[in-house]
Amino acid sequence: MRHSGRHRPPLYGGANLPTADFGQNAHVIMKPTLTLLIASLLPGFAGAQGPSAADALKPAAKPNILIILSDDHGYADVGAQGAKDIPTPHLDSLAANGVRCTSGYVSSSMCSPSRAGLLTGRSQSRFGHEINWEPTLPIAPNDQRGLPLTEKTIADHLQAAGYRTGIVGKWHLGETAPFHPNRRGFDDFFGFVWGGHDYFCDNYTDEPNPKRPKYAHYLLPLERNGVPEKRAGYLTSVLGAESAAFIHRHKNQSWFLYASFNAPHTPLQATPELLDRVKHIADEQRRTYAAMVCGLDDAVGAILKQLREDGLEERTLIFFLSDNGGPLTRNGSLNTPLSGEKGKMLEGGIRVPFFVQWKGTLPAGKTYDRPVSSLDILPTALKVAGAKSIAPQPLDGVNLIPFLKGEKTGDPHEVLFWRMKARSIWAVRSGDHKLVMQRTRTPCLYDLKQDIGETTDLAGKLPAVRDRLQAAYDSWAATLPEPLWDVNGEDDRPAKRKKP
Repeated sequence: MRHSGRHRPPLYGGANLPTADFGQNAHVIMKPTLTLLIASLLPGFAGAQGPSAADALKPAAKPNILIILSDDHGYADVGAQGAKDIPTPHLDSLAANGVRCTSGYVSSSMCSPSRAGLLTGRSQSRFGHEINWEPTLPIAPNDQRGLPLTEKTIADHLQAAGYRTGIVGKWHLGETAPFHPNRRGFDDFFGFVWGGHDYFCDNYTDEPNPKRPKYAHYLLPLERNGVPEKRAGYLTSVLGAESAAFIHRHKNQSWFLYASFNAPHTPLQATPELLDRVKHIADEQRRTYAAMVCGLDDAVGAILKQLREDGLEERTLIFFLSDNGGPLTRNGSLNTPLSGEKGKMLEGGIRVPFFVQWKGTLPAGKTYDRPVSSLDILPTALKVAGAKSIAPQPLDGVNLIPFLKGEKTGDPHEVLFWRMKARSIWAVRSGDHKLVMQRTRTPCLYDLKQDIGETTDLAGKLPAVRDRLQAAYDSWAATLPEPLWDVNGEDDRPAKRKKP
């Protein structure tokens, strides 16, 4: 079925790489205009990285590692988190079969910097990657906005340790060739390099439309290792199928997969079948958003089904989380009982659904309420893989396994920090107290154990706590470089739903 939607001009910065054996039913296209554009962005680029140490099929002696990331997903919009109107049985199963971290944080309340922190295990403020940017048309070959090349990704680390590494879905860490996933440790990439995308693959085009420059990239074709690829169907389903295909293809070796979904990020688009599942929701915006979450849950179900069919579930450490909190009125999400939203330093911007499953190793159905961070995923993965960090800089995260198993007590982190200088906002959490500067002249202090909704400012009543947290933040901030760019950019297409 072809779905209606306005086309936007193409903008492409992916590397022109040899096609990997990522899926059986791919139909590759390369139109002349797009081929020339890719080539113009890749001076001296000869192809993808060579085979990794994991290319030869061999028994998988090390656990597999899977990160499933959702996008702009509200804290309350999973059944396991209390959602009553959105059925999410597969996401709920991750919580039921693993550990639900109720104080799970990301390192930023915005898409690209959050991903930068997740993939490096380091606060993105340490290397100036603090805010989104808006792609410009056309992309300049020397555009340097992206994850700094001085940083090592989790894929770099695990590739060096002999893992087959793959990413499916949204990249959002740089559009030009030096920043391409295949140059950042990923053997296989299927998806898009931009910060957003339309969901109806039948509408994708590589023909320019200068009347819609801002969201040109939303209708570009998907790519496989730099080569545009024509696909049909609903994007979230396609990404789920590609993730499952990667797992099956590499079932006989240790692998790392980053399943980076853009759902339920705007634009609000869902199939009639998905919408029918949530027809009980009266509000159209909320209904479409809920349908997109159902589509995400289906895709997670496809991934879990493949793991079980290949006998890999107990050999796979799975993380599920959102890149930031829901943007509320922009897409109809809910962050209840938290205050704030995407782009803010209140809990609703930085606290997200965060589940960890490792059957047979981690306890099932456990709730863990101490603060954990997306920065912990990389150090945890390295420990599980028996690998050492190859980064020249120290990591900010910790190995979560002993905390989640109950072998270690206390908080994994003495203190957690956040900064987004372009918006003059920051936060610091230590224990149950959080000091937050939210575009005001005076920071507010909250006791999150007693006031998870951040409604009562205790800065005047607890000056010693306020001053201690302020001093901790000031000391940390003094070590940070200036942001590499300060564009207050959003890569969010308007939320209006395009009806199929």
